[in-house]
Amino acid sequence: MPELPEVEVVRAGLERHVVGATIEAVEVLHPRPVRRDARGSTGFVAALVGRRIEAVRRRGKYFWLALAGGDALLGHLGMSGQMLLHEPGAPDERHLRVRFTLTDREGRPLEMRFVDQRMFGGLVVSEGGADLPTEIVHIARDPIDPEFNDAEFVRRARRRTSAIKRLLLDQGLISGVGNIYADEALWRAKLHGERPGDRLTGPVLRELLGHVRAVMGEALAQGGTSFDALYVNVNGESGYFDRSLDAYGQEGEPCRRCGTPIRRVAFMNRSSYFCPTCQRPPRSRR
Repeated sequence: MPELPEVEVVRAGLERHVVGATIEAVEVLHPRPVRRDARGSTGFVAALVGRRIEAVRRRGKYFWLALAGGDALLGHLGMSGQMLLHEPGAPDERHLRVRFTLTDREGRPLEMRFVDQRMFGGLVVSEGGADLPTEIVHIARDPIDPEFNDAEFVRRARRRTSAIKRLLLDQGLISGVGNIYADEALWRAKLHGERPGDRLTGPVLRELLGHVRAVMGEALAQGGTSFDALYVNVNGESGYFDRSLDAYGQEGEPCRRCGTPIRRVAFMNRSSYFCPTCQRPPRSRR
């Protein structure tokens, strides 16, 4: 699933090309991506045609196009969603679900396409959601948001008995951190993912936040992490941070710090990767 760096790469790409554009037409080719919009496909289209895009924003793994009049087009990429930009007439993608025909701020035609193979992602028109859609007010700020409150994160994490990796994936506590970057940050911090939050000190948690920001910043600089063709930016290009991963997906490879083979264990229907030497498991509570 695309995580914060991947969604931020997409947001930034949209911002460069569609701010100031007007939505001239919308074609819903499959109803599932707009299933959460109570208007249905027809109402979804009617709510967007003629609207001007004024900004492209993001919170965690959600992005939205702020529209003139105060509404927003809210999107989530799910497991395989893509927002692609094309000149009109480009061949359709096999899994094209929604097509937006735009006129950009220079008066040129442009197509914005929502492509989604597995269709876990989706789009919805959020009434009055230009600043922050009501559908995602429960999502916490992410660690690269200038208004993210480090002290509040530390305070709340230290009151929880949950494992620190679960806390990093809790979108109500800190958003945008997924499985990949949680494993990478924990490896850098030399923390086992099962260490309980209430057994970590404030300085340790602040250091961990620093590693989360560092690994995300490096991923952003390399266009995100692409393990397959499902994650690409708006131009259809893959990211390259997968070549820099120290823990995630490295089962059996030597740890770059100590040489111990990286281990994989099952975690919430997914996998966790860690160094059993550098990242000692926690002692059992008495």
